[in-house]
Amino acid sequence: MRSRCALYVDAGYLLAAAATRLTGTSLRSGITVDYPKLISNLIQQVETQSGLPLLRANWYDSARHALPDPEQERIAMLPRVKLRLGRIGYAGEQKGVDLRLGLDLITHARNGAVEVMFLISGDDDLSEAVEEAQLHGVQVIIVGVPDSNGLPHGVSRHLRRAADDLVLLDAELITSAIGRAVAPTVPAPVPIESNQHKNHNAPSPALLAGVHRSDGVAPATGTAAVTPSAPVGGRSSATLAYRTDSEHPRHPDDDGKDAAEVIDGVARRVLHTWLSSATSDQRRTLLAGRPSIPRDIDKALLIDLSDALGEYDLSDARRFALRERFWHQVAESDAFEAAKSERVGEAATGS
Repeated sequence: MRSRCALYVDAGYLLAAAATRLTGTSLRSGITVDYPKLISNLIQQVETQSGLPLLRANWYDSARHALPDPEQERIAMLPRVKLRLGRIGYAGEQKGVDLRLGLDLITHARNGAVEVMFLISGDDDLSEAVEEAQLHGVQVIIVGVPDSNGLPHGVSRHLRRAADDLVLLDAELITSAIGRAVAPTVPAPVPIESNQHKNHNAPSPALLAGVHRSDGVAPATGTAAVTPSAPVGGRSSATLAYRTDSEHPRHPDDDGKDAAEVIDGVARRVLHTWLSSATSDQRRTLLAGRPSIPRDIDKALLIDLSDALGEYDLSDARRFALRERFWHQVAESDAFEAAKSERVGEAATGS
């Protein structure tokens, strides 16, 4: 057996947990990621932890038709990184990622490729694969993302029990590569002077876009570039990105509240995080697609409510209430006033 270690990264878990730590929600578009730096940081930690050189970092994610997008293409080009893609189903659910990851653990252990495996995931479904890899003499160590209290976020009890150890990612390694997404600055148009039409008091495009926030919403911090959210697709998915059958991180605002209040809090936080990076065009698209919710937003709503209530399998009633309260928060938000006014104007013109 070669004295090396290997890293297996469930990107869905890593990014959702990091987003929750930084923004309070698992919304992926709420953060920006410097992937080369992030992966370099991960490699640095596992090599230091094990005292062994890294054979390879395996990055598991999903993509439409299992074809990499430009960002995933860049990840695949990084040295000592292997991109492993599952598919995105019709309803936006992730397919085949866990299976690929589990099979790789078993195959690499059987072939004696490495001595120590570091697994960044919290998925209970990987417990059996971990135990099978251990039968071939390999140590498997779970690497959890720390929450705001310094505890591992969303790691299944069964997975923790199956692994040889559980360690936490260094929080500084996360924050140095992942930041809050912020809305791009809208440049002011170059004024065109006219002898017939001059209006020095016209509102700016930024004001028309409704970039001001509703009361009580803190502005996002950081200077990272924005990562746009996914376009509106079909009906949103009810499938969660990862499973947490025992470790359910609760937001501090949810303590002591009943289910209805928790649902309101989740809907409010996800919307506010999304607004921190959403452009005016994305806000108009969201309103135009009602009642469908974009897949990335819907997934974040479901994951966050599952965590907050400690329920992996959310009932249809909970999902309906969550989506209804999300649209209620949209209706109450000042950030959509410009988009709403445009829709009213278009309707009046059409009539």
